[in-house]
Amino acid sequence: MKNILVLEDEKDIRTFIVINLERNGFNALEAETGEEALDVIVDNKIDIALLDVMLPGIDGFEVCKRIRQRDRRMGIIMLTAKAQEVDKINGLTLGADDYVIKPFSPSELIARIDALSRRMDLMNDKNKDKLLSGPFEVDIHARRVYKRGEPIELTQIEFSIISLFIENENKALSRNEILDKVWGENYFGNEKTVDVNIRRLRQKIEDNPSHPKYINTVWGYGYRWRKGD
Repeated sequence: MKNILVLEDEKDIRTFIVINLERNGFNALEAETGEEALDVIVDNKIDIALLDVMLPGIDGFEVCKRIRQRDRRMGIIMLTAKAQEVDKINGLTLGADDYVIKPFSPSELIARIDALSRRMDLMNDKNKDKLLSGPFEVDIHARRVYKRGEPIELTQIEFSIISLFIENENKALSRNEILDKVWGENYFGNEKTVDVNIRRLRQKIEDNPSHPKYINTVWGYGYRWRKGD
């Protein structure tokens, strides 16, 4: 089930969109402001964002721009009452994938989402040997990791850990779960093995290992990957 973010400041319109999304098998997450939308994106894996353009504070164009600065894979559809060509060009230039003019019918919106979703699935199939998260690119086939285009030298264990994290972005993983997935269920080591390797990995990938922003500690449980910038 794909997660769809609905950024719309008018409650009636937002509710109307959410109802139709859920009727068509999507999981809808709501945001009333641009600021709220950015928080939702940080805390959830969003497949497609529906962004209203005209908003108080951070508008839809700015939200689109900030999404693209951190995520090249998320689908973005702009929702607007404006029909001017310049607004459409502006949104597409900032990284939007499609544009829907209000008022629109539920069937039109769902058709646009389905079409974008199919395009995204095709692209994911072509790039299934790569994982992307914030400034990181993981080449599964070559078993190499890049940060902002620069290679990072990792051990095979460290490579397996960061791959596991990125595949489970924003999900809290217990130390035992990491141990089982990376070292194997029959490994007789203990949870300290995970902590030691996480500490080494942070030294290699974090801008400031003393204040990590990618590998977050979940106290008393394990760790969570956040894509950061």
